[in-house]
Amino acid sequence: MATAHRKRRKIYDTPGDPHFVTFSCYQRQKLLSKDRTRQYVTEAIAKSQETVPFDLWAYVIMPEHVHLVVLPRENSEMASILKSIKQSVSRRAVNWLRENSPQFLVRLEEQKNGIITYRFWQRGGGYDRNLRSVRDIHEKINYTHENPVRRGLAKDATLWKWSSALAWESDTNIPLAIQRNSVPPLLASEGRSSLRRWT
Repeated sequence: MATAHRKRRKIYDTPGDPHFVTFSCYQRQKLLSKDRTRQYVTEAIAKSQETVPFDLWAYVIMPEHVHLVVLPRENSEMASILKSIKQSVSRRAVNWLRENSPQFLVRLEEQKNGIITYRFWQRGGGYDRNLRSVRDIHEKINYTHENPVRRGLAKDATLWKWSSALAWESDTNIPLAIQRNSVPPLLASEGRSSLRRWT
C-alpha cells in the first residue's frame, strides 16, 4: 500500500517579508481547549520574542491550531521562531500531563523504532506564507481575528479572549502585546502595492 506523504510548503526567509503562519496540534486534537495551555502559548510567544526577535502583528489560539501574523527581525528565521514557541508549549504541556493526568498521555504517543515519544504539535513546519503587499497583511490579520466567529466560538471577534482582535480595537495588550506601530497602514492608494522592506 502506498504511503501518504504530507505536503511540505517551502519557507522563504526573505528579509523584510512578514509571514502568516499556522501550526496545528497533534492529529488535530483539541489540545488548546483549556486556558492553561492557551496561556502556555501566549507566554511562549512573548519569551520567543526575546530570543528570536520578531514583531507580532496578530494571533489567535483556536482549540486545535494557532494562527500568527509576524514580522521577523534581522537575523531571525521563521523556523527558529516556530521551534522556540512550539518546544516551550510542548514541554510544559507534557510535563503537566505526566504529573496531573498521565492517562491522557496515550493520546500523544508516537512510536518510532520501538521508542515512545509524546507529540503536542503536528509534525512539520505547518503552513507559512510570505506576505508581499499591504493588502495581504491586512487580509490575514482580519482572517486571523475572524476565526473564532467563523467557528461559532464567539459572536464577535473581540469577545474571543485568546486573540489580538480586542488589542486592535482598544489598544490593550492583554493577554499578549502586539507591535501594532510597525504594521503598514492600508490606504486606498496603496492597497495593492508591493510591501516595502520593514527590517
